[in-house]
Order: sequence, then C-alpha cells, then structure tokens
Amino acid sequence: MSTHAGSAAQGPIRPQVTADSRSFWAGCQEGVLRLPACRDCGYVLYPPGPVCPQCRSRSLGPKYLEPEGRVYSLSVSHQPARPDLAVPYTIVIVELDAAPEVRMTMRVRPADQHAGLAIGDPVRIGFEQVDEEFAVPVADPLAGEAGGDRHRSELGRVTFAKVSGGKPEHRAVIAGVGQSEVGRRLMRSELDLTVDAALAAIADAGLAPGDIDGIAAYPGAGIGPPGYAGPHTDQVAAALGLELAWHRAGAEGAGQLQPIIDAVLAVAGGLCTHALVYRTSIESTVGALMRAGAMAPPPVGPAGGFAEWLLPFDAVTPAHWLAPYAARHQHQFGTTRAQLGAVALTARANAARTPGAVMTEPLTIEDYLGSRPIATPLHLLDCDVPVDGSTAVVVSRADRAVDLPGPAVRIEAMGTGVGLRPSWHQWPDLTTMAASGAAATMWARTDLAPADVDVAQLYDGFSFLALFWLEALGFCEHGDGGPFVEGGGRIALGGELPLNTGGGQLSGGRLHGWGLLREACLQLRRQATGRQIEAEVAMVSTGGGPVAGCLLLTRAG
Repeated sequence: MSTHAGSAAQGPIRPQVTADSRSFWAGCQEGVLRLPACRDCGYVLYPPGPVCPQCRSRSLGPKYLEPEGRVYSLSVSHQPARPDLAVPYTIVIVELDAAPEVRMTMRVRPADQHAGLAIGDPVRIGFEQVDEEFAVPVADPLAGEAGGDRHRSELGRVTFAKVSGGKPEHRAVIAGVGQSEVGRRLMRSELDLTVDAALAAIADAGLAPGDIDGIAAYPGAGIGPPGYAGPHTDQVAAALGLELAWHRAGAEGAGQLQPIIDAVLAVAGGLCTHALVYRTSIESTVGALMRAGAMAPPPVGPAGGFAEWLLPFDAVTPAHWLAPYAARHQHQFGTTRAQLGAVALTARANAARTPGAVMTEPLTIEDYLGSRPIATPLHLLDCDVPVDGSTAVVVSRADRAVDLPGPAVRIEAMGTGVGLRPSWHQWPDLTTMAASGAAATMWARTDLAPADVDVAQLYDGFSFLALFWLEALGFCEHGDGGPFVEGGGRIALGGELPLNTGGGQLSGGRLHGWGLLREACLQLRRQATGRQIEAEVAMVSTGGGPVAGCLLLTRAG
C-alpha cells in the first residue's frame, strides 16, 4: 500500500467542508458533538449525509450526542503526520455509547496518554482548538473498566445469488503478460517503463502493436500522489501508435484489478478484440527526488471525500487506516505477530527464488519481530516495498486463443462485489474487509471451490491483508487465519496452499497487486522457474479496507 500523503503540514490538515458536513464542523467549533439523525428510524449518520442509509428517509435533523464511547480499535503511530506532532501518538476508533452505529477516527489527547490504552476502554470526545476557525475532535481516556466491546463478526459476511451460464469471463483470455525492469529508484519515466511492459506483453501474445484495439489502466493519470498513477492511456496509445476501438481508466471499482475486469467485459461484448491493460508506478524514484529536493512535494490542501474523516485527525497514511483492522483481529481472535511473520518470511523465501525480486536476503523471525514499529501492530517488515515498475497484460477474445504462440490463461470467475457499507472505519466488522464481498461474488460465478485452488497470490500491501484474504476467500474459517499460516508450512511452496510464490509485495516489490497477477499467469503457464507449482487453478486478489477485487484463473487445456 502506498503510504505517501503529500508534504508535511503544520497543524492538522483542514477538511474540505461540504453542505452535508458543515453542521458537524461548526459543532466542533462550538464544543459539541452534532450529527444528522433520521427522524423516521433514529439512525445517526456519520459521516454526515443527505439520506438515511438504513431506511432511505430524507427526513433528517441535527442531533446532539453525549461525547462518550469505547475504543473499538487503535494504533500507535511511530511516524509523525506533521512536524509539530510528537511521536508516538495514538489513533483510536471510538464507538459512541449514544449511537453505536457511529465510529469516529481521531487522535488521543495528549500524546503521552497512549500508554496502556486498550480496545474496550472508555473515552470522552473533546475538542482541540487549532485556530479561531477550526477545531478537531480528540479522545480523552477516562478512568473506568473496559467494557461494552461488541463482536459483530456476522455483519462482515455477505452472499450473492449464483450465476450460471453465459459468463463474459469465458469469452476472454489473458493472452500475453509483460513486465518492465522492477527496482528501487530506477530514475526512468512512467511512460518509458510502461512501453517496455506493453511491448513485452504484446510480443508474448504473438501480436504486433497494430493488433491492439483496446487499452485500460488503473487508476488513471493524475490520481493519487506523484509517481502513483502511471501515464495516461492517451500517452501510451500515442507512443505505441495504437488505433483504438475502446479505452478507459479509473480508480473506482474492484480495486487494482478493475481494468482487467473492464477489458474482459469489453472483449466479451465485442467492443475490441485485443486489449492492452497496464499498471505503472514510480513511487520509489519520486520519493528519492523529493528527499533530495529535486522535486517539490505536492501541496497539502483541504481533505475531501473519505479523507475528510481521516486526515484532519492525523490518520494520514494507509498504515494508519489499516492498522486498526489488524489490531481488532488480534484482540478478537488472538492473532499474533509471529503468525503474521509467517507471511513475511514465506514471501522472502519465495523472493529469493524469483529473478527481479527486490528483497532477497535471508529473513528470520527474529529479524521480523525486531523490526521498527510503524503503526502498531504493523512494523517495518509488515509493509510492502515501494519500487518502480510496470506490468501489462493483453486480454483477447477466447476464440483467438488457438492462435497464440504460448498457453493462454483462462478467466474462470471475477470478484467485484462490496455488499456492505464501503468505508474505511464504518465497515460493520473490522475483522473483515470488502474482500468478503469480492470473494462472495466470485464464488457465486463458478462451480469451483477453495479446495480446487492450487496456488494463491493474495494482496499483501501489509502482511495481515493476506491473512484477511485467506479468511474471506474461504481457505480457512473467519478468525482462523493466524493458525492457518502459523509456522509457514501450509503456505510454503510445498504446502497445501502455496502463497505469493514470487515474493508478493512484501519482498517482490509494491506493484499494487499486478506482480501477483503476473506470477499467477507464470505459474499456470509453467514458466515460474525455480518456484514452479503444478497449478491448474490460481487465485489472485488485490485491495484492502473498502477496496477489493479478485480473479479465479485456470490453465488452458
């Protein structure tokens, strides 16, 4: 997961106040907790909005709430969000006593009160005056016993109706796979790396650039911090001289796999025959340039959208947003750091067998446990490695697969669902993620089952994300991810479910899930020299928190 949030701010980042949130922020200035509530069913809306998500009523009115609650989850940050904020500081998710449907992310005040604070502890919400125009809620620990901690695991599961016959997945194949050079601080442009990957994928499919009539990318140029998004599809098409019948890019959808899904639908629907799909990032180079003063960091402006309810509370990076999921899982199921370490150690052992992986030196459990904390319970070796690189695939019509020079990879099912409230911390149960919805839609689109999967390439932007995906996909029961991976035997190359055989993102490098996709294709095509699994069925997933997508891939017969 990318952890860059722009240049450091002096004082909390301001919110981009909207018509819906104005009353809340004005209440903070007044020193009161005020949120809209449904006049018909009583549901309290946070974040504030214009319609009740429970009964869809538009009859809303302001409600003043007692500012007390319990810690639902928390994380101690060891990296400063801004120069004037001392570390460590604690970010808590507070579940309100007066409205348990509301969870508010905020910082504990003062910073030295983080010691000993635990899930279930009582807190009172106060207001820290930043200046005469802006105040931000903060949590003050209260004396008293922990209690009121509710387990709502059943709310994190969703189901979807079975789909049978006529699937678009079966009308398309992954015909070619390519990757550029991957490494730290390559000092090459996004377009340069993308062209390398694209030409490699096109050649791998036995095609020429003139055969490509579709293009797609994630997340679309200009999205996210510098170095994150990759080049515009127009730039790539112009560089390669493509004549396109279809094109698209965007950040919304089933995580980083959405453009693959879009390309499958476009090919299956006859909009194009051969679609080039790519993901490119140069986060490592951009980070180096910023540290050297050769590139200015982006300005820190008001936080809008989902960021309005995170960044003003000094929860500024994905580590801040996701660490509470890991903490909640530990609290509720007893998951240990040593169990998470099995994911990291497995990735490192596999990276040592993978050409081009960036972290290949031996890793011990002592190394892992001793790595410096980032945002507890996440430590440095729980975090993926920023790299530069581009991965590309060609999605083609299935009836063209017979003409390919090598084996195609067939797409058995796509997982696109959410199913629950898509939010970072309002998700009903933080021991699950949107992964549960993506998995449910995928399994509804196939007669295969978890037991049929030979190899799993599961998103590991942070180590525990792979654990959550194992549970969401049904490889183990909810809450049993820790025991499943413990010791690493089950997930090793010779285990019952080899995991992230190319090193994943923890050791292979942060390619935002596309390195996982490439590795799945190599495994199915019997091209993963030195780490080959005799795989007929492979699983790929990407995303964390409210973002998720997955693919079930099979080897062509």
